[in-house]
Amino acid sequence: MRGRVERFMDSLYLLIPLSVVLVLAIAGILVWAVISGQFERLDDAGARALREEPDLPEEADRIDPRRSEGG
Repeated sequence: MRGRVERFMDSLYLLIPLSVVLVLAIAGILVWAVISGQFERLDDAGARALREEPDLPEEADRIDPRRSEGG
C-alpha cells in the first residue's frame, strides 16, 4: 500500500509545478495580447472585409467574374 502512495506523491511533485508553469505561460500570453492591442476593435476587421472594394481591377475580376463581362 505504501508503494502506491509514494508513486502517487512522486507524480504530484512533477505535475503541480508543470501546471503552475503552464498557467503562468498562458497568463503571460494573455497579458501580452491585451497590452499589444490584440483585442482592440474586434468588429472592425470583419466589417472592413465586407465594405472594402478590391484595389486592382484584375483582382476584382477574380473575385466577381461578372465585372469583366462589361456590364
